[in-house]
Amino acid sequence: MNKSEKWDLIIKPKRGLLDINLKQLYDYKDLLTMFVKRDVVTLYKQTILGPIWFFVQPLMTMAIYVFVFGNIAKISTDGVPQPLFYLSGIILWNYFSECFNKTADTFTQNANIFGKVFFPRLIIPLSKILSGLIKFFIQFLLFLAVFLYYYFTTNSISSSLLLFSLPVLIFMMAGIGFGFGLIFSSLTTKYKDLKFLIQFGVQLLMYATPVIYPLSSIPAKYQFWIKLNPITHIIEAFKTAFLGSGHFSMYGLIYALLFTLIVIFLGIIIFNKTEQKFMDTV
Repeated sequence: MNKSEKWDLIIKPKRGLLDINLKQLYDYKDLLTMFVKRDVVTLYKQTILGPIWFFVQPLMTMAIYVFVFGNIAKISTDGVPQPLFYLSGIILWNYFSECFNKTADTFTQNANIFGKVFFPRLIIPLSKILSGLIKFFIQFLLFLAVFLYYYFTTNSISSSLLLFSLPVLIFMMAGIGFGFGLIFSSLTTKYKDLKFLIQFGVQLLMYATPVIYPLSSIPAKYQFWIKLNPITHIIEAFKTAFLGSGHFSMYGLIYALLFTLIVIFLGIIIFNKTEQKFMDTV
């Protein structure tokens, strides 16, 4: 290349596992926006109900939980109205599940694009996090409507100043799903059957998280194992903030935050390593 020539873009191989070009990610913000729009708009474009499904899914899930776990199994909800208790866990778990499952498919679902066009590969998983965030906020509006109804019609709801921690709680839910998604996405390029384990594992993990039951209903000798799950502390903090019924622990929340940062760090390292040679195995 002639030294006098100036190029708009120079593509170079990655030099290190932590070599993340943040400026490059910013330069491709329009592509990120396009992927987010694709995920949100095209998902329900050819459906009859369209974006109404954003509300139908959590409402139907809530109704099933109320019938099965509330009325048949008689599982306690710590005095919180059953629809509100289950909905609070559903919207948080749905966001984590979507971030994790969609990110875990990054390499397998986008192999054709990655093999033909250059752009920062992290754009794809980041778009899944942002599109899932839009869906979360839509469902959060549904939760707020139910919350306000019970707040003004019953005396069983008492919110707290933990409401201001909501952005941190959302970040941790997204971060854990994002980090583990990057790790499993990298592993599935070589071990294809892991994608079946992911679908089954996420369902099992929900039962190890206080989504359909309060932490207080677990015998004390087993609570230690439930608390090892960082999502437990996030959901309990959310319920304490809005419902006044969760078992909030500052140490637990700090543990969840540290866990989130470590998982994101490891996820990016493994993702960057796999990115350099995944076309040979995908």
